Amino acid sequence: MRIQVRRTGGFAGIERHAEVNTSGRPDALDWQALAQQALSGGQGSRPLGVPDGFSYEITVDGKTVYAADPRLTHEQRELISRVLKEGA
Repeated sequence: MRIQVRRTGGFAGIERHAEVNTSGRPDALDWQALAQQALSGGQGSRPLGVPDGFSYEITVDGKTVYAADPRLTHEQRELISRVLKEGA
C-alpha cells in the first residue's frame, strides 16, 4: 500500500510532502487499517480551514481525500503524523 500526505498552508505557507510504502513492512496491516479509517473520514473536495491552519491531501493507492485543521479525525491526525515523520 502506498500512502502519500501533502500538507499545505500554515503561517509560513510551506508545503510538505511525504510517502510511505507499506509493502514488506511487519506493521503493514496496522498502516492499512489506519489508512482506511483516515480515508473514510475525508472529503472529496478541499474543505475550508482556518486562517494559518494546515490543509491536507491524503492519497492511498490512488484514492485521494482532503482534510483541514482543526477538523481532523483522530485517525487522520495519527496517519498524517506517522507519514510525515517516517516518510521520504
